[in-house]
Amino acid sequence: MKKEPILAKEAEASARSLNFSEVVKGYDEKDALSEASRCIQCKNPTCISGCPVGINIKKFIHEITDKDYKAAYFTIREKNDFPSICGRVCPAEYQCRKACVLTKKGSPFASKDAINIHFLERFVGDYGMSNKLEIPIKKDASLSKFKVAIVGSGPAGLCCAGELARRGVKVVIFESLHQSGGVLRYGIPPFRLPRNILDFEINYLKKLGVEVVTNFIAGRMKTLDELSQEYDSVFLGLGAGVPSFLGIKGETLGNVYSANEFLTRVNLMNAYKFPEYHTPVNIGKSVIVIGGGNTAMDAARAALRMQNINGISPNTSIVYRRTEVEMPARRLEIEHAKEEGVKFNFLIQPKEFTGGEKGFVRKLRCLKCELGLPDESGRRRPVVIEGSDFEIDCDIAILGIGLKANQVLTSVTPSLKTDKYSDVIVNPDNMETSVKGVFAGGDIVGGEGTVIEAMGMAKKASKGIIEYLSKIKK
Repeated sequence: MKKEPILAKEAEASARSLNFSEVVKGYDEKDALSEASRCIQCKNPTCISGCPVGINIKKFIHEITDKDYKAAYFTIREKNDFPSICGRVCPAEYQCRKACVLTKKGSPFASKDAINIHFLERFVGDYGMSNKLEIPIKKDASLSKFKVAIVGSGPAGLCCAGELARRGVKVVIFESLHQSGGVLRYGIPPFRLPRNILDFEINYLKKLGVEVVTNFIAGRMKTLDELSQEYDSVFLGLGAGVPSFLGIKGETLGNVYSANEFLTRVNLMNAYKFPEYHTPVNIGKSVIVIGGGNTAMDAARAALRMQNINGISPNTSIVYRRTEVEMPARRLEIEHAKEEGVKFNFLIQPKEFTGGEKGFVRKLRCLKCELGLPDESGRRRPVVIEGSDFEIDCDIAILGIGLKANQVLTSVTPSLKTDKYSDVIVNPDNMETSVKGVFAGGDIVGGEGTVIEAMGMAKKASKGIIEYLSKIKK
């Protein structure tokens, strides 16, 4: 008899939309064992090829069925430094689950029958965290004399720091914000990634000897040349923290936010706890979020919660110029948004924001679209239908249409080569930049990507750094 997939337990939609507590509760042991038993242990496990860091998925799932959760934890940690984080935020339906043999070939994302690898990874990661499991440290005495500076404490920076520290390298992370975690903290809401999970991983790195310096803007407080003189090598995990804009009329009206600013105020500065925290964020009766990715979804779900918390009847809508099929956001997050009451308006192209007498946004003028031929992204291109103008009420607009490279450091470092998108150019074999001894990874290299993709680059860079250090005579 075919075994049905085991779904993770979730908080009830009407209750969870009133707060920022975690939505997905994950698997208990019984659920994990039932889901793991569905894995057919393929001779050629294609799921592994779908994982950006190459976790031995077949092996750790088999270890779960043996109830050897400690072994499963160590198997995952051979490739992934943060299983509890990735098990919560990785877009598994586009990666390992999509590559599962139970998903039909050609599907744009994983079918419901695919093994819920991410939930199993989360179960194992949380087991390791609650049981205080620590992976063996293989310190090399010859590396303990070296110091490496890491710029940025997002997933790439944290991963690179952990890889180096476990080998004995002295690591200092420089973070521009007042708290570490990068996009994991300012970009992802607590209802998807609880702060205690992130804090646990960062504190573990500190136990390894990693030093974290906050409120440090590299490129302003110290140049790359100065860091290179003080440290034996430098890793740049600068991220993609600069928001993109539509370039339409009215975009500078009051209460038009970038999703980056909105989420930073909510997630990092605790705006949802005002007045306990003195960082309010405006929230209105009609909120429109423009975009179809995970950032737009996070902003919409956060805005709807803010409306509820402030006693406003929730009215939050997503405006997207393609259809739901083309949305790059996680399928799980789309479903959660729907369940919580977020409305979706598809095939709509924003044209102009209009405001009232006091300079605040009041309406969004739009055009209807239809889908044409695929563009460079592989998705069908939206084609505007002329004369289809209409207006939507909005007193808060949030733009979640993507992020670009952070150029604070690169703009003052002419020796650091960048491409037309201002992303840092690296040697793909070891992630070294055009500046000798300086390596880079994460969104500053490949553009806005996933947490696990950033970690994959960081792991490759850490190997490149160790190889580079081994050639230095001290």
